[in-house]
Amino acid sequence: MFTLRQIEIFVRLAEIGNMGEAATALGLTQPALSHQLRALEHRLGLQLFERVPKGMQLTPSGRELIAGARGVLSATRDFRDAAAYVASKPAGSIRFGVTPTLGPYLMPRVIKVLHKRYPDLRILMREGIPALQQAKLASGELDMLLSPMPIDGRGLHVEPLFREPLRIVAPPDDPLLASDELQSEDFAGRTFLTLDHRHHYHRQLEAICEALGAKISADYEGTSLDALQQMAGSGAGLALLPELYIRSGAGGLDVVRIAEPAGWSEYRSVAAAWRSGAAYAGLYAEVAHVIAEEGRLKS
Repeated sequence: MFTLRQIEIFVRLAEIGNMGEAATALGLTQPALSHQLRALEHRLGLQLFERVPKGMQLTPSGRELIAGARGVLSATRDFRDAAAYVASKPAGSIRFGVTPTLGPYLMPRVIKVLHKRYPDLRILMREGIPALQQAKLASGELDMLLSPMPIDGRGLHVEPLFREPLRIVAPPDDPLLASDELQSEDFAGRTFLTLDHRHHYHRQLEAICEALGAKISADYEGTSLDALQQMAGSGAGLALLPELYIRSGAGGLDVVRIAEPAGWSEYRSVAAAWRSGAAYAGLYAEVAHVIAEEGRLKS
């Protein structure tokens, strides 16, 4: 019979795609990981992975089974939480996933409030790409997720929290800032800087650029909001910055200025998510409520 550890190896290798990196993430040697994987494939009578130039990728059989494997890990985590809950052991920590376009500019205040209310609670923060973190939430590797919407995943409870305005910024000497009232057509042909295409930010910016007749820079993808702000300030292009970032100590308008067309009202919807069957769903809902209060105050 295959083991939970083998299923965990299957899921982690599918996510990472590299034997060495997956072994390190799981605290195994590469030979030990390979042995466990071969044992799982032998027990199933299937080949789950094939080697490709960049590492390992799922076979068609592997792709058919990966969702079920994630479900097994999720159910195992929820069972352990439920057992702890029945035994009256409080949740000592929450493994919390958040996008880097949101967490650093909202969570510090949230953490202060939570620590005051729940001094024994530990928030283990993990920043990452929302789509990848949604998979980790579904498989039980994360307990909660804070992300722009949409958040998709079978068996997840998604709690909308607040709307955050998005602001267009330009360098202080940009011709756009010479106009008393900008119109949408003033942005036609202009170039916007962007983040990694896997971020919600990129997909939303694509829709905004299409509506304005603008385009996205194909030369370089920024790695953070700080990078976008600084590149925009240098004249490399326009940028779209969330209100929470602008109002934070890390953001502001030191090197850029707001430049928006009349009637501009773009925003992103922010939500929290957790597994519907989680034993500590009530606690996660309280954490989400704190985040919503802080987000509404700041945005």
